[in-house]
Amino acid sequence: MLTAARAGAAALAAALLAGTAAATPAFADIPSPTASLGTAPLPDGLYGKGDPTYDGVWRQSLALTALTTAKVTPADSAVSWLTGQQCADGGWPSYRADAATACDPVFEDSNATALAIQALTALGGHQDGVDKGVQWLKANQNADGSWAYNPGNPGDANSTGLAVNALLAAKADPAAVAKAGRNAFDGLAVFQLGCAAPADQRGAFVYQTAPAGAPAAEPNALASGQASLAAAGGKLPVANGNRTDAAPKALACADGGATATAVPRADSGEAAGAYLTAQLASGGQHLTLTLPGAAPAPDYTATAWAALGLVQGGHPQQAAGAVDWLAKEGGTWTKGGTDAAATATLVLVAQAAQRDPAAFGGTDLVKQLTALGPAPKAVGAASAGASASASASASASAEKDKDSGIGKFWLLGVGLLIGIGGGLVLSLQRKRGAKL
Repeated sequence: MLTAARAGAAALAAALLAGTAAATPAFADIPSPTASLGTAPLPDGLYGKGDPTYDGVWRQSLALTALTTAKVTPADSAVSWLTGQQCADGGWPSYRADAATACDPVFEDSNATALAIQALTALGGHQDGVDKGVQWLKANQNADGSWAYNPGNPGDANSTGLAVNALLAAKADPAAVAKAGRNAFDGLAVFQLGCAAPADQRGAFVYQTAPAGAPAAEPNALASGQASLAAAGGKLPVANGNRTDAAPKALACADGGATATAVPRADSGEAAGAYLTAQLASGGQHLTLTLPGAAPAPDYTATAWAALGLVQGGHPQQAAGAVDWLAKEGGTWTKGGTDAAATATLVLVAQAAQRDPAAFGGTDLVKQLTALGPAPKAVGAASAGASASASASASASAEKDKDSGIGKFWLLGVGLLIGIGGGLVLSLQRKRGAKL
């Protein structure tokens, strides 16, 4: 059973992940699952330059998935770091500094586990680790079919969606992964708003259901964006292969609308896609993060996952505006390409949308991500070709500017952009709200 302090830490992580307005404990009260790195060197093979305590496995998994899909073969040290983080029971924590020390099950993390399973599946050759991870997910499924961030807690839409993604990646049918007669898709449906909700909220996901007697839970941007990929039957990386010309179909409700029944599985992905399409259109093609005591701000993570969910559902045209917005504004999210998780997610979005990640919004995301970890074993033709194409285009532009008398200044600007670097500040974008 969680101690009060550990429960508080889990609650804060969950609230930040969801972007909820729920009260959260002060950061000073949160115990770390591992000792802070402080000035200690980063682990060999890890992507990103910041303290990995809260997002090490998450960002590593995203980086390996994105680079593998971009035809970059990661260094052995990068892969072995991720496999070495796996616990004996098959789960992954967010990070453990000493892989020789047995895991504390309290800190094993369904989100990290789900992303690690998808990364190892994308890499190939790690079936034993994948199988053990799937078994851990099965063992820690809640009685309603959902998953919590840390085992033993109430389920949430984000964690359940990620678990479904992992099961699909591992070719484990979520409909056959059940606890007490409730399968993984049933667990996801717990959090999706149906015909009983106001018309403009139908298809959205709440982070968690409201306790008995409390007001109904409100739609949550990150929960809706992230769970939409699972609702559409997808995993990482997303393949753009189901394109349709029609917009996502809104949930069909009888006159009067009110019904307590869950959203049918067959309608879940389309209903989520219709909700997200409307939210993107009304929000300037991005979703919004609302945290207690802070002004609303663009939610880059939610927007990226919404785009992935729409593409997976066969609606890349409805995702295009969000992809354009991410291409334009993504540098803020990635901190100039120094945030490994954000950079990797943008690579995955670009690939899903059939954009060139080596020239996404004028930025070579693959090069930026590669620079945040150990030198890769190999760079495939597709990635090398894209980078060469981008370089050739830049050279042509430089020559043109030189002819007009501004070539030196253009080259100086490119040099400054290429030289952007620096330490990675611990990001809560994934964990969980912004999402950390």
